[in-house]
Amino acid sequence: MGLLDNFEKGLERAVNGAFAKTFRSGLQPVEITSALKREIDTKAAVVSRDRVLVPNNFTVRMSPADHEHMSSLGPTLIDELVDLVQRHAASQHFQFAGGITIALRPDEGLSVGLVQVDSQNVKGQVAWTPVLDVDGKRYPILKGRTVIGRGSEADVTLDDSGASRRHAEVQWDGSRARVRDLGSTNGTQLNGAPVKESILEPDSVITIGRSRIVFRVLAQAAGAAGEPRRAAPATQRHDMGGFWGAGE
Repeated sequence: MGLLDNFEKGLERAVNGAFAKTFRSGLQPVEITSALKREIDTKAAVVSRDRVLVPNNFTVRMSPADHEHMSSLGPTLIDELVDLVQRHAASQHFQFAGGITIALRPDEGLSVGLVQVDSQNVKGQVAWTPVLDVDGKRYPILKGRTVIGRGSEADVTLDDSGASRRHAEVQWDGSRARVRDLGSTNGTQLNGAPVKESILEPDSVITIGRSRIVFRVLAQAAGAAGEPRRAAPATQRHDMGGFWGAGE
């Protein structure tokens, strides 16, 4: 349990630290992450020897003042919370019936600093959303190729003198990703090793100059953000740890 405790605390620190300068009082993001994890653990239901099902649809209620503060962050906070829920479930070998959705709602009955989480199992398909995290900013990856570099023509622009104008690209075909160096001057590293071209696994770290770029794949309910409904490919489910339920 010690290792697991450290793992979970690290996730909380990552989410809370990203927004620490934004919130000086009232509800803190780390309190939302703790409430979500408690809800998952409390609602975990054993449906067979090899399957423990947990909720995948969450409504996080808070005071109107806290809701205004949290909403000011836009989709970034929701993305971080979805990522944490996904990782927590994987660490406990839990499964979902479908993609994860998290909604923040104001509640006049709650005082500032208090949070309440309601959840349910919603059977459905999963949409995998690939993103790049760079210096606290999150960039969605479109199907095809996303160019990273110092030049204004790059899709993800780095303020880094060690980066070439068109330094590297991330290719996404809808289920798998690759990273490819574009003949840069200083080269590209993947998880600390020089790379010319390679498959990009979730949570891989691309290093360009002084910039650290993390590739993530978020599991969300298909159609939740206006995306077409599509089933998650079996190979991608395996890459993400295989914690999706067989009945999705």
